[in-house]
Amino acid sequence: MKIRDPTAADARAVAEVHVRSWQAAYRGLMPDDFLDSLSVEDREREWRAWLASPPPREGGLVAEEDGKVLGFVRFGPSRDEGGRQDAGEVYAIYVVPEAFRTGTGRELFARASRMLRERGFTEATLWVLEANERARHFYEAAGWRPDGAVSTERMDCLRMPTVRYRTELG
Repeated sequence: MKIRDPTAADARAVAEVHVRSWQAAYRGLMPDDFLDSLSVEDREREWRAWLASPPPREGGLVAEEDGKVLGFVRFGPSRDEGGRQDAGEVYAIYVVPEAFRTGTGRELFARASRMLRERGFTEATLWVLEANERARHFYEAAGWRPDGAVSTERMDCLRMPTVRYRTELG
């Protein structure tokens, strides 16, 4: 497996990972009609726009094997209102269902944490659907802990409860 920076040529593959992963990971946690309506084309447009002009201090990585993108992670400055200037955030991390429990996500997550630290962040946060026990276990196994913050403001999570996890980076 190879971990590398994403390129514009990866936009479609990353969008496919994004949609397939959501449909697998959130089935039973989110409404089926919502999951079935997710659009690879919409995600591809989002990825193309981001890859063409990523905001300052944001980054991303893809994991690939035999030329096939298996997963991705995106990260950058914390988007939390009133957050510390030295706080980073993991915005998204997803792998294709067949790469669940293979170490692909673990490696992407570890590299993203290192890159956040290298960019000067001393702590990092992420938001996860409260009901997503598999993801919460993944983050806790990596040493992240919930910090008590709960939100229903995340549109991508259909305003369902999300919890914030936090870790020190340095």
